Amino acid sequence: MEGTGYETFSFYYDTLTGNVDYPARAVYLNALIRENLRSKGNVMLDLACGTGTMTEEMAKCGYDMIGVDYSAGMLSQAMEKKIAQGLPIQYVQQDMRELELYGTVDVTICTLDSLNHLPDLSDVQKVFRRVADVTEPGGLFVFDMNTLYKHQKLLGNQVYIYETDEVYCVWENTLREDGCTVDIILELFQLCEDGRYCRQEETLTERAYAPEQVTAALREAGFSVIGVYHADTMEPLRDDSERMVIAARKEA
Repeated sequence: MEGTGYETFSFYYDTLTGNVDYPARAVYLNALIRENLRSKGNVMLDLACGTGTMTEEMAKCGYDMIGVDYSAGMLSQAMEKKIAQGLPIQYVQQDMRELELYGTVDVTICTLDSLNHLPDLSDVQKVFRRVADVTEPGGLFVFDMNTLYKHQKLLGNQVYIYETDEVYCVWENTLREDGCTVDIILELFQLCEDGRYCRQEETLTERAYAPEQVTAALREAGFSVIGVYHADTMEPLRDDSERMVIAARKEA
């Protein structure tokens, strides 16, 4: 598979997301899904699955997993982990805006603000329609997104430093004048065999939306919105929520 972006980042992704409690999130997602799923099957799509950590956690919950990601580098990491764990996960390289599967799924999840990386709302709408096309009636779409509050108050115009045994990362954010888009520059320094540090750079962009924009796009795609929640809870979204979780169902 050819390179498609996030290739440098993919090597350090698991290290830089080491603070994410994947098992706890899997328990939360599973509870939300079991309460609201109305289709009869057990097939789950992990959209923008990255290195497959969440995909593996949901497989352990008993779902038949398909992982889709645009990045060849991310999927390479996911495949290595899958083989080591011996899990029956199918990984596919696709742009989520052009999602095509050979069959349908009962649940789609999309986590870790992956949808925020799309350029604008029209791209988000494309993804919603694609997901609706592959979802069984009564099936669910559950995803999270960073909020406008997080972009404006926490991410925008900030610099963060991450230092691990594997990499030293300078994470620099710039909030655009639109108040919703953050441009990200990652400077990654790895200690090389000769004792010098090798520098690599990755650029990313994230865009946040008002919950009303997202729910309207879901309804336009054929979903009914079950709830918009504060982070990994069943509580309503708050003004200071950094992340929103949205659950939607494709009705018969």
